[in-house]
Amino acid sequence: MSDEHLGKKKTDAERGSVAAELAIALPAVVLTLLLGAGALGAAARQVSLQDGVADAARLLGRGESTATAHAAVTTAVSGAQVSSETRGDLSCVSARMDAVIGRVIHIPLTASSCALSGGL
Repeated sequence: MSDEHLGKKKTDAERGSVAAELAIALPAVVLTLLLGAGALGAAARQVSLQDGVADAARLLGRGESTATAHAAVTTAVSGAQVSSETRGDLSCVSARMDAVIGRVIHIPLTASSCALSGGL
């Protein structure tokens, strides 16, 4: 066989191995991207949850009803479990929820905040 003929076979084999490597690596890359996007979504929900409980604590501190304060949290993040309590001069609100990534991964998110009662 000539060197040219052997070189052509090697090129065809290399192309086949590149295609096989891509077929194996592509699902891993897609899964990594989806998990990354899910993690970013969970982080965004955590920020919204923290903002919601901070707003709710301020509402309670100003004398608003517990229902109004809890609604501020559930409006910011639907599905959150909200609780509130008074600690001395502070009105405190806590919330918890699970962020779900791909129906398999559940990440518990919690947030709490307190505000001085009687404040404006």
